[in-house]
Amino acid sequence: MAYVARLKKEYKDKVIPALTEEFGYKNVMQVPKLQKIVISRGVGAAVADKKLIDHAVDELTNISGQKAVATISKKDVASFKLRKGMPIGAKVTLRGERMYEFLDRLVTSALPRVRDFNGIKATGFDGRGNYNLGITEQIIFPEIDIDKINKISGMDITFVTTAETDKEAKSLLAELGLPFKKN
Repeated sequence: MAYVARLKKEYKDKVIPALTEEFGYKNVMQVPKLQKIVISRGVGAAVADKKLIDHAVDELTNISGQKAVATISKKDVASFKLRKGMPIGAKVTLRGERMYEFLDRLVTSALPRVRDFNGIKATGFDGRGNYNLGITEQIIFPEIDIDKINKISGMDITFVTTAETDKEAKSLLAELGLPFKKN
């Protein structure tokens, strides 16, 4: 039997019926689902030191379990000493099993390690059912060895869903286990 991620099974068994009951969907295909998770990280100091990009790519690869790629600048910015085509960040896009595995690790082991954590803000929705979450320190992930860190930096995690509204997307992500703050 093929491996199925815990959250993927939970989505089929618990999330779909809960969302159908809450929003009154007539068809299972109307229920919003998570399409992809994009983890990105800007490395502004990479203009001076190219090795910082390699460290960022390695860290994102360790965190996500999938090879990260360097992102390059699209235009020249003289005040930042930035040229078109220079690497200035790293990103990785997760889909399918790896996406659910990452979300499971994020919710169960990484977010509880944040200092003074009492939930994530519910203001990160973009109006089209996608959610952005900013993390200030990459050391909350157990895959990162603190001794090998040269600089503590944050990253952005974007959850792309098929939801039409922010309310549907928030319900979906809350059912999948993201701990939103209570108002």
